[in-house]
Amino acid sequence: QVQLVESGGGSVQAGGSLRLSCAASAYTYSNYCMGWFRQAPGKEREGVALIDNNGSTRYADSVKGRFTISQDNAKNTLNLQMNSLKPEDTAIYYCAAIPRVRCSSALVPGAWLWIRSWGQGTQVTVSS
Repeated sequence: QVQLVESGGGSVQAGGSLRLSCAASAYTYSNYCMGWFRQAPGKEREGVALIDNNGSTRYADSVKGRFTISQDNAKNTLNLQMNSLKPEDTAIYYCAAIPRVRCSSALVPGAWLWIRSWGQGTQVTVSS
């Protein structure tokens, strides 16, 4: 499994910005795509953004136009730039390494159940 460690996060007022980073252990890029998920209190974990090793990206409708996922393959680092934050973005954010066969459906509800490589999570709190 891929080892993942998130950093960043914190507290911000609505309309503000935060940047999350995730350091990954060395892995075979062809075997995985990478993504960010989040889990709010009392809610199921949900996919937020995905990036493939060819640079293609996908986003949940709730964050389109506000969040940007990127990766630096040379540094094995995954990033999530979050702008125009809203109180409903408050959650624990997790980075994940998603098996290639699951990448096309990784944003559907419940997809997180198939994923075995997770970071420890980082808290994002947005106040109104």
